[in-house]
Amino acid sequence: MSELITAELVDLDLSAETKDAAARSLAERMAASGRVTDLEGFLADVAAREAQMPTGLDGGIGIPHCRSTHVTEPTLAFGRSASGIDFGAPDGPADLIFLIAAPAGGDADHLSILSTLARHLMDGEFTGALRSATEPGRAASLIRGDAPAAAEAGATDAAEAGVGEAAEEPTTAAAEATPPAAAEPSTPAAAAPTPPEAAAQPAAPFRIVAITSCPTGIAHTYMAAESLEKAGTAAGVEVFVETQGSAGFKRLDPQLVADADGVIFAHDVEVRDKERFAGKPIVDVGVKAGINRPAELIAEVRQKAARGEVSAPARPTAPMDKGAGATDSYATRLRKWLMTGVSYMVPFVAAGGLLIALAFAIGGYTINKAPSVADHFVWTEATSWAALLFQIGGVAFGFLVPVLAGFIAYGMADRPGLVPGFVGGAIALTINAGFLGGLIAGLIAGAVVMAIQRVTIPPVLRGIMPVVVIPLISSVIVGFLMFLVVGKPIAALQKGLTDWLSGLSGANAIILGAILGLMMCFDLGGPLNKVAYAFAVGGLANPNEGSLKVMAAVMAAGMVPPLAMALATTVRGRLFTKAERENGKAAWVLGASFITEGAIPFAAADPLRVIPSAMAGGAVTGALSMAFGCTLRAPHGGIFVVPLIGQPLLYLLAIAIGTCVSTALVILLKGLRGASAGSPADTPASDASGVTVAA
Repeated sequence: MSELITAELVDLDLSAETKDAAARSLAERMAASGRVTDLEGFLADVAAREAQMPTGLDGGIGIPHCRSTHVTEPTLAFGRSASGIDFGAPDGPADLIFLIAAPAGGDADHLSILSTLARHLMDGEFTGALRSATEPGRAASLIRGDAPAAAEAGATDAAEAGVGEAAEEPTTAAAEATPPAAAEPSTPAAAAPTPPEAAAQPAAPFRIVAITSCPTGIAHTYMAAESLEKAGTAAGVEVFVETQGSAGFKRLDPQLVADADGVIFAHDVEVRDKERFAGKPIVDVGVKAGINRPAELIAEVRQKAARGEVSAPARPTAPMDKGAGATDSYATRLRKWLMTGVSYMVPFVAAGGLLIALAFAIGGYTINKAPSVADHFVWTEATSWAALLFQIGGVAFGFLVPVLAGFIAYGMADRPGLVPGFVGGAIALTINAGFLGGLIAGLIAGAVVMAIQRVTIPPVLRGIMPVVVIPLISSVIVGFLMFLVVGKPIAALQKGLTDWLSGLSGANAIILGAILGLMMCFDLGGPLNKVAYAFAVGGLANPNEGSLKVMAAVMAAGMVPPLAMALATTVRGRLFTKAERENGKAAWVLGASFITEGAIPFAAADPLRVIPSAMAGGAVTGALSMAFGCTLRAPHGGIFVVPLIGQPLLYLLAIAIGTCVSTALVILLKGLRGASAGSPADTPASDASGVTVAA
């Protein structure tokens, strides 16, 4: 393992004028040393992190940082600017720039060292030594911890400010860190003279537990922890911090949390296991507030405790809300709830649909009229086996709507939502409300349970609420609404939609195919893709000519993006990175298997060129599939279910044409980018991997 920073990664005369230029200058040093494999890819990750929140800190410090797949090992580059660079800090430009690069799977030891560096950035003696360093090797030595900062600053009895010896994260407000030079030193509470009035104070100090976290979990997380701990020491308050960073996190002792007088959340991502702190005074702020004004936060939580302000008791958190950000909109949460239901439904679709399709292949399309295999089964007849497969698949398919409804409600309200969700989904089948009915039933069930959970319940009844009361009341309400209020209108809408699909022909069918193709390729397996897919699968429950055409168009369009990326990397490989060319090989199989997500690595690296190209090809394929009158009874399978496709040769032709359209467009757009960059894509002049740096 190489050293975290070397003299070659230090620039004491950084001439960049903008933060982007500074990041590029320092990243080029990392690439030259072989620690960054794709300069442009790494800089894109740095820019994405910077877009989440500025990385400038008070005291003239900038800490651009990110985790990236283009980083081979944890690395730190340091630059010192004479004129200062604006990194968005409240007090002005930064003259000390630290570019922190962690690999996507960075090991905990090095990430711990990086976290300790972040803590020492709060030490004025350390930063002062870096400002006065005259040689790159000396600065690198200071950052590694090979030399004491006091030696550079001229002090005689100061502690070392390096980070190499401090791999363990402090968890208490111990007086181990030196206060910043800019701050007035405070006398530790234990050594201070005890004023007469202090005798009346309680012996136990005020105790605070805190959580700090930032999107990357490398720098701000630990700087906020250090700042809070120092402020707590200065105020005579015990502060215990749990840093939820990149190297994982160690939970605070439950007894410590139970005994705490107040809680501070300084975070920009959702606090994990937040329910542990329910019922206590809580101050909830962004991570930079924890760095810049820790004393105010401590004073605020003490005031809340004095007034008796506490947070509400913990309520069950729905699975899809556990990772939700504090600023997530209702539309974002709704999308997550719907995706929960769809994701649990898809395995039933695959199992049931493919069994039914296989039954048709063996026994013909009249196999649906076969008697029950429980009453009649001949071991030596293929039709009996086909009937068995069809009936098993039919049972699996019968769960689609209840599972969709049940797990939408589960995503909203956790396990209490399952019973009313499944009940509502089953009622949707009973009244022929179909897929739309299941979707509405799931939302109603989740909303009803969430409403019941908000009602204040006597402690004696809480034990039976999730087992008896909530399932009973919510099932009655959902059943009433589905049978007597919303069910019939939804069933009428479902029937109208089915009739419309049955009558689709000519231009209308072609337009629908193009729209479905665009939806399948817009987000490559995301919510819009799943909506189009669920729409097609819902039609298979009561198949007709129109719904079978829709299923064919959806699957054909969904195969195009990965196949197009695979073909493009084969035809013009020099336009793609080495990693993308490797992904292209796998994309052949993924595309052929109808796994649209095979194109995601390409879209993530270059969305403005890849996604429009994929959408164009998908729209062409969907329209052609409809125009050719292709049908499909299987909900999945790609080319492996071609024997079950109506007009199979024309179907494959539609996929081939759409793939060629997407391939041509992505090559054209990437070629134009290469031309604007001024050099061919294979010119070995950019990064350590030999991959061209694109504009």
